[in-house]
Amino acid sequence: MMTNLFSTFDPSTSFNLSLNWLSTLLGIFLIPMSFWLIPNRYMFLWTKITMTLHKEFKTLIGNNSITGATLIFISLFSMIMFNNFLGLFPYIFTSTSHLALTLGLALPLWISFMIYGWFNHTMHMFAHLVPQGTPPVLMPFMVLIETISNIIRPGTLAVRLAANMIAGHLLLTLLGNTGSSLSFMLLNILLITQILLLMLESAVSIIQSYVFAVLSTLYSSEVN
Repeated sequence: MMTNLFSTFDPSTSFNLSLNWLSTLLGIFLIPMSFWLIPNRYMFLWTKITMTLHKEFKTLIGNNSITGATLIFISLFSMIMFNNFLGLFPYIFTSTSHLALTLGLALPLWISFMIYGWFNHTMHMFAHLVPQGTPPVLMPFMVLIETISNIIRPGTLAVRLAANMIAGHLLLTLLGNTGSSLSFMLLNILLITQILLLMLESAVSIIQSYVFAVLSTLYSSEVN
């Protein structure tokens, strides 16, 4: 039962559907050119969202940062949020529920931050390993703890996003599988529960993409 349940997250291996990982880039093909060329209410809303994110990320990184430094984090937020929403539709592969994608996003970012920090701000990186006010006796332990905490950051970023996507989808799948064996009254209750759960998953899709982008921004601000 558990094997069949988790197999819903497996990418298709058939020849005709072997390209389902391309659903990650499906937004490029679904958004019409008129969305960018002709001003409309949706474009205005998206512009307000991106400008709000730009101001917040710029504050986290530092107001003296290079102009456009927040673009990578806004793009990261946009891609993850779109794929999270896309996975809520039937018969669409949820790429953000796989560590292959989430770790592929988190690990290169973390490695680039570490390389930049250790080569350009070496003393700052060493100082960051020992919090201010740490007793001399505890300094070796704090260095070890901070080093381990730093190393597992890309893993926690990737697992947090994938686990939250999997949890909601599993619950929706479990509730959907029990519908055929319920009475009419219980079926109506189940339908209302699934609608509420779908609304919750829509909010989780936004929150998790925002958390991923904000944490990535905070990690980049520590190396400056």
